[in-house]
Amino acid sequence: MRAAAFKWRINLYPPFLGAGIRVERIADDYLELDVSLGLRWFNRNYVGTQFGGSLYAMTDPFFMLMLMNVLGSDYIVWDQAAKIDFVSPGKGKVWVRFRLTMEEIGRLKAEAESGAPLRPVYTVEVRDEQDTLVARVEKTLYVRKKKPKQV
Repeated sequence: MRAAAFKWRINLYPPFLGAGIRVERIADDYLELDVSLGLRWFNRNYVGTQFGGSLYAMTDPFFMLMLMNVLGSDYIVWDQAAKIDFVSPGKGKVWVRFRLTMEEIGRLKAEAESGAPLRPVYTVEVRDEQDTLVARVEKTLYVRKKKPKQV
């Protein structure tokens, strides 16, 4: 799917729309993606800061979606595990920058040739407008090359 269409559709996805999560930018090659979350009445917690579930949700599917689009239909890509560390309160708008490199993609493709599943780990940081670290999220993905179809 073209990146522009993907961005339009994901920004209308009800869980993101309802939480105030917005994809701000996506590179045409899916190697870069930026997400933001503004602090609103409907996503603040009891003490008036960003709700932890919204902070995690803004990081949840993006490495998986990026890899699915970069690797193509010959690969199975799933989110397998996640860990979030809350470092400081999110008191305003926060953002995350997701980045993949062609070197990483090449390595994944080469390692996947064996047919064995891979479990790459990616870490992203949620930061506020003052560039203060709000949360650190570690994502473990499952990547495997599909077996050839038997004729």
